Amino acid sequence: MEVVASIVGALIAEAARHLCSRVYSTTRGCLARIVAVSCAKRAVEHIPGPSIEDQTTASGTLEKIMDLLNDDGVRRIGIWGMGGVGKTTLVRNLNNKLRNDPNNTFGLVIWSTVSKEVDLKRIQTEIAKRLGMEVKKDESIQTLAIQLLQKLRKQDRFLLILDDVWKGIDLDALGVPQPEDTKGGKIILTCRPLNVCREMKTDQDVKVDVLTDDEAWKLFCQNAGMVAELEHIKPLAEAIVQECAGLPLAINIMATSMRGKQMVELWKDALNELQKSVPSNIEGVEDKVYRTLKWSYDSLQGMNIKYCFLYCSLFPEDFSIEISHLVQYWMAEGLIDEDQSYEVMYNRGFALVENLKDCCLLEHGSRKDTTVKMHDVVRDVAIWIASSLEDECKSLVQSGIGLSKISEYKFTRSLKRISFMNNQISWLPDCGINCPEASALLLQGNTPLEKVPEGFLRGFPALKVLNLSGTRIQRLPLSLVHLGELRALLLRNCSFLEELPPVGGLSRLQVLDCASTNIKELPEGMEQLSYLRELHLSRTKQLTTIQAGVLSGLSSLEVLDMRGGNYKWGMKGKAKHGQAEFEELANLGQLTGLYINVQSTKCPSLESIDWIKRLKSFKICVGLSICDVYEHGHFDERMMSFGHLDLSREFLGWWLTNASSLFLDSCRGLNLMLETLAISKVDCFASLKKLTIMHSATSFRPAGGCGSQYDLLPNLEELYLHDLTFLESISELVGHLGLRFSRLRVMEVTLCPSLKYLLAYGGFILSLDNLDEVSLSHCEDLSDLFLYSSGDTSISDPVVPNLRVIDLHGLPNLRTFCRQEESWPHLEHLQVSRCGLLKKLPLNRQSATTIKEIRGEQEWWNQLEWDDDSTRLSLQHFFQPPLDLKNFGPS
Repeated sequence: MEVVASIVGALIAEAARHLCSRVYSTTRGCLARIVAVSCAKRAVEHIPGPSIEDQTTASGTLEKIMDLLNDDGVRRIGIWGMGGVGKTTLVRNLNNKLRNDPNNTFGLVIWSTVSKEVDLKRIQTEIAKRLGMEVKKDESIQTLAIQLLQKLRKQDRFLLILDDVWKGIDLDALGVPQPEDTKGGKIILTCRPLNVCREMKTDQDVKVDVLTDDEAWKLFCQNAGMVAELEHIKPLAEAIVQECAGLPLAINIMATSMRGKQMVELWKDALNELQKSVPSNIEGVEDKVYRTLKWSYDSLQGMNIKYCFLYCSLFPEDFSIEISHLVQYWMAEGLIDEDQSYEVMYNRGFALVENLKDCCLLEHGSRKDTTVKMHDVVRDVAIWIASSLEDECKSLVQSGIGLSKISEYKFTRSLKRISFMNNQISWLPDCGINCPEASALLLQGNTPLEKVPEGFLRGFPALKVLNLSGTRIQRLPLSLVHLGELRALLLRNCSFLEELPPVGGLSRLQVLDCASTNIKELPEGMEQLSYLRELHLSRTKQLTTIQAGVLSGLSSLEVLDMRGGNYKWGMKGKAKHGQAEFEELANLGQLTGLYINVQSTKCPSLESIDWIKRLKSFKICVGLSICDVYEHGHFDERMMSFGHLDLSREFLGWWLTNASSLFLDSCRGLNLMLETLAISKVDCFASLKKLTIMHSATSFRPAGGCGSQYDLLPNLEELYLHDLTFLESISELVGHLGLRFSRLRVMEVTLCPSLKYLLAYGGFILSLDNLDEVSLSHCEDLSDLFLYSSGDTSISDPVVPNLRVIDLHGLPNLRTFCRQEESWPHLEHLQVSRCGLLKKLPLNRQSATTIKEIRGEQEWWNQLEWDDDSTRLSLQHFFQPPLDLKNFGPS
């Protein structure tokens, strides 16, 4: 029995072991599957952070980035913007969206925060952890880089998100392969300055903008709670949100600090603190907002650019600063090397502006190309920085705050720059001021100010910049002559100013701006200003006399601007006795920019005007020209303008030889001029890049039925036609001048009531490869943009392959853009207004990857015809209401 029991026991044990083995095997398989599922889910890890679902602007940016992630041609994406604007929040939402997206194609998403002080080993460790690698404490950066490189090259389609990058990172040193060398790998980085994106060689850069007013208010209420909606609190809360100017970081800090506070006095105090630019009593603002933004200032390379940045805070909130004026200040203060030429210094100034814009410390002003402004919070930070400095940047800024008088106690000995611009100041103290270090005094825009007391200027002996523009002063005190360090005296738009004191003592003066003043003659001692580089006398209607020899003595003069004034330069022997003659300007050896009116087109000897060739820029107006009103100008433009002349009786050849722009306003005899001058003098138009013709009743059809066989405007880039009564097509000009438009970039046609179509294709014109922008308005008869020769198979498809911008307004009979099958692959901006018959756009589903906006009336959008619903749906979110069209002409 014992033997039997032993055998049975052995059998039972063996069965148990077999059963356990099967259970273990099954369990291990289940666990493996669980782990696999877990790993699959962890391809993207959730990162906590606030949602942007209610923020239309941020959500639109997120969708744009998602589209870029799906574009195989884009491997590196840069996301940039000012500190506190929400870049990190945006990419956190992107990360979490990928985690919840069933269509996510990335095998692994890796997140690493870089920060200002780069720690390569820490970043490597974060990447290694996501790759499931073990990192030893004593492992070197180089060894770990090699391991990461091998691992990532094998990884299918990874996405590496590098947040808060302050400077370019060497991917090889980090151990990250170049995205081009991987299996669909991509990199996203967030940074403040655009230059970091350039260093990292990003394929596409996306700027993160501030919130709209509605979004800002919603975010504030989310953080402040229901107290913000209380009747007695809401107006103050809204004012605080306005002060934050759409910056999420500032909104969050302010809202949190006010959460639950119901005493109206506390809200008033908080608003007052914010408006002071240096809020010392609001918890978190200085430490979390101001110091965060100051990092961008600290990162600027070189003290001069830091001073240039701080200079911008002298202007009022939300003020669009003319870049040219800003550069004047910087030059006068010596922030730009004075030993360079005027053009080189201006180019350097514009480069500094672009640098500050790339660092998100400046942004576009009201006119994108010529003005800049400071975000309100950035301006507050700049004022805070300047107020805390003990060096040569200490400033007193009280601009645009409604002041009616100045307190003498505001002026201290340590002040370097003082701004009271754009107030309502009517009175200045006569004495008691001592600012021995002040280099800039800005008083412009104080309309009530009528007098500058004699003793006032004595308190500023070291002034380099004095701006009194836009005041009602009639004269300046004699104490002005004691400002021996003055470099820039700015009196523009002082319409009551009739005279200046003697200026011979201002021996270092570089800029004198008397534009739009009422001066009748140039001040005594003018010829002694041997350092003067810019003289602005435009729109000086009372200045009709300039004594011979005065201006020719200004040996350093580089820019003379007298546009719109009543002084007309006469040729030698034709000018009034004792008056300056046109030929006298040849003595200004440093002159590079000249803007004047001349009496007639009569030609002196060609030798006497040979000096014009050395000018970088000129605008010479003959007759009653209004070229200032329709100015599409550049620094290097060389414009000839003729107004209200009979061109059939004038010889223009010598004027046009070096011109890059020709402006013809209300001129007769255009046909004869084209047929005689243009065709017989081909070389006259060789340099012409811009042609503007306006206010003419001429028919442009060649009288003989044919025009030139050669392109007489081979370098034409811009064409502007305005109010041409009988123009039926631009092809009329094409026939006259044999135009090919091979370099044409911009075409603008307005108020041409007889225009039936723009151009006929075939013959001279087969394709407009370089055409970038088209603007058409108020051409009531226009039915088609282009007329195609039937059966002409040589026409390329499309005829405007690179058109990027088209703006159409007030074209009631326009029916078609182009041929039915044609699409415009590079179109980015389309605006259509009051074009009720236009029902088909040259867009398809692929256009959603290039188009940035479609603007028009809702009724027009609803009636558009599409090839299919998917095209309409893919373009729907680009549609917006039209922009303000008040400048388009009559309604």
